[in-house]
Amino acid sequence: MMDQITLLLKDPGLSPALKTIAQKVINEERISEADGLLLYEQASLSYLGILANQIRQRKHGDKTYFNRNFHLEPTNVCLYTCTFCSYSRLIKKREEGWEYTMEEMLDLIKKYDGKPVTEVHIVGGVLPQYDLKFYEDLFRAIKAHRPELHIKALTPVEYHYIFKKGKVSYEEGMKRMVDAGLDSMPGGGAEIFHPEIRDEIAGGKCNAEEWLRIHEIFHELGHRSNATMLYGHVEKFHHRVDHLERLRKLQDKTGGFQTFIPLKFRNKNNEMSHVAESTTIEDLRNYAIARIYLDNFEHIKAYWPMIGRTTAQLSLAFGVNDIDGTIDDTTKIYTMAGSEEQSPSLSTRELVNLIRSVDKQAIERDTLYNVVQDYTDHKFPDEEVYKGYIALPVV
Repeated sequence: MMDQITLLLKDPGLSPALKTIAQKVINEERISEADGLLLYEQASLSYLGILANQIRQRKHGDKTYFNRNFHLEPTNVCLYTCTFCSYSRLIKKREEGWEYTMEEMLDLIKKYDGKPVTEVHIVGGVLPQYDLKFYEDLFRAIKAHRPELHIKALTPVEYHYIFKKGKVSYEEGMKRMVDAGLDSMPGGGAEIFHPEIRDEIAGGKCNAEEWLRIHEIFHELGHRSNATMLYGHVEKFHHRVDHLERLRKLQDKTGGFQTFIPLKFRNKNNEMSHVAESTTIEDLRNYAIARIYLDNFEHIKAYWPMIGRTTAQLSLAFGVNDIDGTIDDTTKIYTMAGSEEQSPSLSTRELVNLIRSVDKQAIERDTLYNVVQDYTDHKFPDEEVYKGYIALPVV
C-alpha cells in the first residue's frame, strides 16, 4: 500500500495541490474544506481509492463488518412531502400505504423469536398517532419480550415531530426514549444539511441544526448514533463538503457517531425522476472522499440494498469497511425507488461469501461493533477451507 502512495507522489501528472493532500493522509493530518472540494472537483478514482484504502487499512486492515438485523417500518404514510422520496404516501392517499398497530408491530418482532438477530432498525413515516407515548410503549414492549434485542430507532425528523407534538424539549424527549429502551439512533433524515438544498428537497422537516442537536443530546446521554448524506441529485460538490464538515465538527465535540453511510439518490417513482442518478464511479469517489474527510469517524458503511451487491464489493477497496446486515427483506425504502436489490435479504453465509469473494475478512458485529463472530477461518457445511478463506464463488 505504501508503494502505491509513493508512486502516487512521484506521478508527474499529479497536481501539487493533490500531492499535498496525499501527504496529509500519509501524515494522518486533517484535510480542509478547500481540500475536500478539490478532491470532488479534480481527484481521479484511482487516486482517491489509494488514499481511502490506506486509511481503511490503517484503521481496520481487511476486516469488513456486517450484522444480523431486520427492519420494522411502522408506516409509509407521512405528513411530509420530500421530493426525493419514493417510499411515503400522503395522508390523502393513505389507502396506498400501511399503518401498523402496536399489536401488528409486536407480531413482526415475534417472527424473529429463536433467530440469532441482534438488532431491530425502526424508521418510517411521520403521523400523529405515532406519538411520544406510542414509541415509549413500543420500545418497552420490545424490551419486555426480548431484552437483548438492540433497538436502533427513529431519526431526528421523527423525534422533532413527536417532541413538538408532545410539548417536550429535545432533552426531555430523548431521555424518555432512552428510559423506554432506545439503544441507538440510525443516521437517516440528514439528506443534505445546506439550506439551499434542504429547503428544496425536504422542506418542512427539521433543519440541519435541529438534526444535529438531537444527535448531540443523544450522545450526551452516553449513546451512539450513525449519520448519513443523501447525494447524487441536485446538490453541488460544495454542499457535500459542507455536510461532511458539520458532521466532523459535531464528532469532534461529542465522539458519539460511529458510522457514516452515504445514501445514493434513486430516481424511480418520485418527484425528482427527471434527475439522472450518479454513476458507479461517482458512488465510489464519494465513499472514498467521505473516508478521507471524516478522519474522526471509525466506520464508513455501504448500504448494499441501495447500491447492489457488486458495487458494495467494489466499495470495500474505496474506504468502506461495513456493508450493513442480513435485513431479511424487511425494508421497502429503496426497493420502491428502483434500487438493484428488489428483495433485500442475504443469509449470513451469503454475506460472508460476498465479503470473502474480494479477499476481505468477514466479521459479524453487533450494533456497537462488538465482535459476535470472526468468519475468517469459519467452515460452513459442505465447504472447504483453504489459505485461511473458504472456497466460494465470486458473486
